[in-house]
Amino acid sequence: QVTSPSGEGTDAVVILEKTPFQEEKVLDLLKKHTKLELQMRNDIYSTYHLYPPPELSEIKTTVVYPATEKHLQKYLRQEVHLIRETWEDYKNITLPFIQSQSFSIQWVYNILEKKAEADRIVHENPDPCDGFVLVPDFKWNQNQLDDLYLIALVHRRDVKSLRDLTAEHLPLLRNILQEGKEAVAKRFGVPASQLRIYLHYQPSYYHLHVHFTALGYDAPGSSVERAHLLADVIDNLALDSTYYQKRALTFALRADELLLKKFQEAGRV
Repeated sequence: QVTSPSGEGTDAVVILEKTPFQEEKVLDLLKKHTKLELQMRNDIYSTYHLYPPPELSEIKTTVVYPATEKHLQKYLRQEVHLIRETWEDYKNITLPFIQSQSFSIQWVYNILEKKAEADRIVHENPDPCDGFVLVPDFKWNQNQLDDLYLIALVHRRDVKSLRDLTAEHLPLLRNILQEGKEAVAKRFGVPASQLRIYLHYQPSYYHLHVHFTALGYDAPGSSVERAHLLADVIDNLALDSTYYQKRALTFALRADELLLKKFQEAGRV
């Protein structure tokens, strides 16, 4: 909790993450005045606590302030439940829930309208129907490629998630896949074969977006119960325009999430 000048307390979320080790700095880490404390030795194996100098001890810090109750709940450690959502579940439970909530995505519109982060745009296709903006995700500090993470935000505002996609959206999705790969290769030198390009379901916000992460990076949300490879999505829609209005989709929900309660009330969990 942050105390304002008026003395009132306002909730905030502070996320601390160790950044990946950079190869060129590993030697410095071992050669400089680094403190080592032996913890255990057994034959050829030994473990230590290593205390690097401050300049090699970077911690990426993300602040969400002021934080809403939804933000606070998002980052609390909780039990997780796996949901198998049919199309009927989506129509009867998930969609009414989404429509009843006031999820703010003004920050997305700010990027699309160049009101914020305009200098961070890596690539843009300005077409209002089949275009998108590619920007670094706030989780990536851009200091190294090991945890490369970018987001493609579509210009269209009528597509909430994977469930809305049909063959009509294939030109948009193909643009994101092809132009996104080319833009990342040109700007960062990372070839398409080393990228993981996918959509989340459920997404964390309901404006269609695509994740671009380094293949070697175990990015949050890249697990099988949430990530859907964009290339597979394109193939599925090419085979059947209503593929994502027919099939069941699996996703995880935390114990305190309201959507989980809706599934429980409907007897689906």
